[in-house]
Amino acid sequence: MNAEAFRVNRSVLLRGGLLIWLALVYMALWGDLSIANILGGLAVGAIVIFALPLPRIPVTGHLNLWALAELTVVSVYYALESSFQIAWFAIRPAPPPVSGVLRVNLSTRSDLVMVLCTDLLNLIPGTMVLELDRRRCVVYVHVLDVSSDAAVQRFYETTRRLDRLLVAAFERTVSR
Repeated sequence: MNAEAFRVNRSVLLRGGLLIWLALVYMALWGDLSIANILGGLAVGAIVIFALPLPRIPVTGHLNLWALAELTVVSVYYALESSFQIAWFAIRPAPPPVSGVLRVNLSTRSDLVMVLCTDLLNLIPGTMVLELDRRRCVVYVHVLDVSSDAAVQRFYETTRRLDRLLVAAFERTVSR
């Protein structure tokens, strides 16, 4: 089997999987498993796939399962930790914390890893990515608590760790 045939088969397989996924989401949104909803989901999925195609993202990395497992554990930990921090800010007898926008320089050059990093930052309560500068690999993040140098440093340590784990999990490392 040549490379072109493999690419075509992979494309058909990916589109078929996406079509099934979109049909399942459609049925879940309607909350009813019926022939009409299955056919409607397949029709809506086909329209989405062919009328609104996503741009191709070049993926040139690899998958490191150990780093991915560590990334998953660390991400869940950070999400839980910040959820408790948000809850504390809500019930403590003090004024709201000082918030601000911080600039984060990412070490990745991959668009996919950059998007994954911003998604993870958005999943952490108290943070929201406001702007991406793809060319310079810079992300501007609104952070709930920048009231002290220690809080800002803690945020930068969190983002550096997430960035390092994402690069280790999804990018091919280049020896220099």
